[in-house]
Amino acid sequence: MLNGLRELIHTQLERHHNLPFLKATMAASAVVAIADGSIDFSQRIRVDQVLETLEALKAFDPHEGVELFNHYAEAILDDPKSGHAEAAKAIKPMADSPDIARLLVRACRAISEANGETNLVEKIELITLCSLLHIEPVDCGLDPDYREAIEAYSSSSSASN
Repeated sequence: MLNGLRELIHTQLERHHNLPFLKATMAASAVVAIADGSIDFSQRIRVDQVLETLEALKAFDPHEGVELFNHYAEAILDDPKSGHAEAAKAIKPMADSPDIARLLVRACRAISEANGETNLVEKIELITLCSLLHIEPVDCGLDPDYREAIEAYSSSSSASN
């Protein structure tokens, strides 16, 4: 009985310690996945895989993570400005740990690549995440050419307005 209680306390402490990372991961994942206006089934499967694979998230029921992911995605769809602000609020604390920040971006990159490719708006969100977390995109396995593609996209968008 004492071992069971000790294990329960350990699990609860682990959950409490890792809850900010769960929220940040699901917020960032939603930002990237919804960037093109919809979330593919393959991206949802990849979110499940992230929840089941990352050691820091194993203390949580995957349904809990999926509910957070859905919450952030719906908030972004309902009101992009406030939805992104809410997601950023959950993500920003991870900037205090560069290793955790890089892990978070890599998880988001895996979600963006779930359907076999990462489109430009997802790349932009990944670069934006890196900026928010004060890390270099190349440190997360992102191609340095992403910045050139983003600049080209921004230039063409400005020219058409």
